[in-house]
Amino acid sequence: MAAGSVLGVFTVSTVNVNGMRAAAKKGFVEWLAASGSDVILCQEVRAEAGQLPKDVVAPAGWHAHHAPSAVKGRNGVSVYSRAEPSEVRVGFGEAEFEDSGRYLEVHLPGVVVASLYLPSGDVGTPRQDEKERFMAAFLPYLVELRGKAEAAGCEVVVGGDWNIAHAEIDLKNWKGNQKNSGFLPEERAWMSRVFGEAGYVDVQRKLDPEGPGPYTWWSYRGKAFDNDAGWRIDYLVTTPGLADKCTSVVVERAPSYELRWSDHAPVTATFDFSPE
Repeated sequence: MAAGSVLGVFTVSTVNVNGMRAAAKKGFVEWLAASGSDVILCQEVRAEAGQLPKDVVAPAGWHAHHAPSAVKGRNGVSVYSRAEPSEVRVGFGEAEFEDSGRYLEVHLPGVVVASLYLPSGDVGTPRQDEKERFMAAFLPYLVELRGKAEAAGCEVVVGGDWNIAHAEIDLKNWKGNQKNSGFLPEERAWMSRVFGEAGYVDVQRKLDPEGPGPYTWWSYRGKAFDNDAGWRIDYLVTTPGLADKCTSVVVERAPSYELRWSDHAPVTATFDFSPE
């Protein structure tokens, strides 16, 4: 774990691309090229490197790392960083999820940045059981990661699609979703443990504690996007020291339904380490 300070302004973006092959054709490549972020985290890539164009696999100006799933066409996470990582880690030590394309971590000077795609779940099915197993294994890892980072003088950012709306202000139709995966009481309690015993901070809520939203995912069905009937399930979660440096969090919602290249919107956080 590389020590050292994060200098100046540091910007991180996260987005679930909902299939990189399709997103690359619909606007992701242009968005990536225009981004001013230092690190970009992608989830639900659903492709191996050989299936993707070069300007996605190894775009100019970026150090790109990809963790595809062993199951073809599923999951997959990526991290693009301007600086070259000193260490790259796939998975978090739980055998079941090591090659599932759900967690990729890079170590940069003064900060560890990870892309997370937490299982979506479906109540009463094996998918929900998988989600619960993942959550049970991942929370202790978050605690361990924070402890190691603190010992090394580093901060941590875990960004991605957490597939849980933490509070009522995090989804439009919360009353109708209390028995659905993504807003179950036990899932919401788990998120509270991430922000409690694990000691992490939801930087969006630190800057905007009232809500509602801003939402980050809208179903393609019906008029969800047009009516802003969305969910906030894409988070940038950081250690407290980094959260204190956060100056803005922006959800890059597409201006219209037709201009979307994913059913999620990118979320970008800016941290200012400039001397006061």
